[in-house]
Amino acid sequence: MNLTIKEIAILFEQEEIKAETAISGVEFDSRNITPGGLFVPLAGERDGHDFVTAAKENGAIATFWSQDIKKAPQDMIVIFVEDVLGAFQALAQYYLQKVRPKVAAITGSNGKTTTKDMTAAVMATQFKTYKTQGNYNNNIGMPYTILHMPVDCEVLVLEMGMDHAGELTELSLLAQPDAAAITIIGEAHIENLGSREGIAIAKMEITAGLKRDGLLVIPADEPLLTPLVTDLPQKITTFGLNDGNLTATITAEDKTKTTFLIDEIEYTIPVIGGYNVNNALIAYALGKYFGVSLANIKKGLAEFQLTKNRTEWLTAKNGAQILSDVYNANPTAMGLVLDTVANLKTEGRKLAVLADMLELGPDSAHMHGSMANHIDDRFNVIFLYGNEMKALFNALTQKDSQLMVYHFDKENKKELIKMIQAELKPKDTIVLKGSNGMGLTEVVAALI
Repeated sequence: MNLTIKEIAILFEQEEIKAETAISGVEFDSRNITPGGLFVPLAGERDGHDFVTAAKENGAIATFWSQDIKKAPQDMIVIFVEDVLGAFQALAQYYLQKVRPKVAAITGSNGKTTTKDMTAAVMATQFKTYKTQGNYNNNIGMPYTILHMPVDCEVLVLEMGMDHAGELTELSLLAQPDAAAITIIGEAHIENLGSREGIAIAKMEITAGLKRDGLLVIPADEPLLTPLVTDLPQKITTFGLNDGNLTATITAEDKTKTTFLIDEIEYTIPVIGGYNVNNALIAYALGKYFGVSLANIKKGLAEFQLTKNRTEWLTAKNGAQILSDVYNANPTAMGLVLDTVANLKTEGRKLAVLADMLELGPDSAHMHGSMANHIDDRFNVIFLYGNEMKALFNALTQKDSQLMVYHFDKENKKELIKMIQAELKPKDTIVLKGSNGMGLTEVVAALI
């Protein structure tokens, strides 16, 4: 990091602070402070100001402070701000403008993290690249990402998340991206946004800070976006397997990789699923826009590594194959995963563990029940977990009385695990998908 205390103080109009000391980093968790760091006392379950002393003991030399001046610590440098979160974001924007990397921003109802990982891998073949770590993609996580990028960063790849209208506007205006992409318009957070139309409008907020001469990449098969991009000054690129300015043809697919053609050139990604080819098309489009050669795009896509819990293949303790995709879920994403596994060639049986998809609002029962359209006799056993999944249980039993399908209430996770363990055979393939709040990571851990 290349920031001094004096520089930060001037940003917040406190020229009387003359310390030329460079800070080692910026942290909002006092446990992560390194000697010489700046502490940001954000409000959480407890007020961050309560941890300033702990931050100092761990090496912090300065802190933001928005409480009573008389209560400010006397034995460290204090930078007074009206709003700690606002100051954190302002400092991130200042640092971004100082480092001046090219910025690629990615949002969407599904596939944001995978696309971010692919894009960063492509960019890193030619540029010093930094990306959003984990799921640090909100109004706290994104400033944190920016403030942790190396001072020599040339391309910054930012994942932008949201669950309410207005949030992406804030993030986009802060980051001022050179290029942006929307992966898909699904049903995630429809409870807050009212409809898929509302979700599409909210996702388009990513253009709020997009450079006027920049690039926006959107799915070709999403009619909800078409009227929203008509009057934009930016260049628009559409992508898809069957339609768009940028298309791909899948030529081979197995559980560990997918091969496809773009303009007769072959590319491979080390993940399963046609939906991941769509994500790769975004990385391809952003890479080309930033000047990455086709050879390096090919290399980056072939070597990228997924963030944990996204379409992750694991091996059960009895040898069965586990496809763990348990970080999050919405109907579009769950349907895509089920379709992919249904078409996958496997040695033994196919099993699925599906948990509630959260925040779907009043149409939740219908959306859960609609997953029956993605389940047929290619699946041998279905385990459903959570109160909302009762709708899918009813739909499946009405559709096929011979299908082995079991339902467990949210309180019965231990019983669910015991039954899966008893049923799972060494040559089976089992896929797990559900919202993070349902805790399917516990089921995966029990199996491995």
